[in-house]
Amino acid sequence: MDYIFSKHAEEQMLRRNIDRQVVDAIVRQPEQTITDKETPDITVFQSLIRENEQTFLLRVFVNTQLCPKVIVTLYKTTKIHKYYEG
Repeated sequence: MDYIFSKHAEEQMLRRNIDRQVVDAIVRQPEQTITDKETPDITVFQSLIRENEQTFLLRVFVNTQLCPKVIVTLYKTTKIHKYYEG
């Protein structure tokens, strides 16, 4: 999938110490994709990742209606049960 990063997404990667290669891998092969009925332009690509012996859920929000697609924002969370389906 061809995509670009919004300025906000790039800032969040730096602020949250998220590696661009990890984001790329998740966008290309996510464990899950979720589309919100209220914001159908945005699809969340998410996967579990391990850092420092801790598991996080990395969530990447992509506007899939634009060409190229735009990564709007992203974050990692320990609230896996809240967001991970399965």
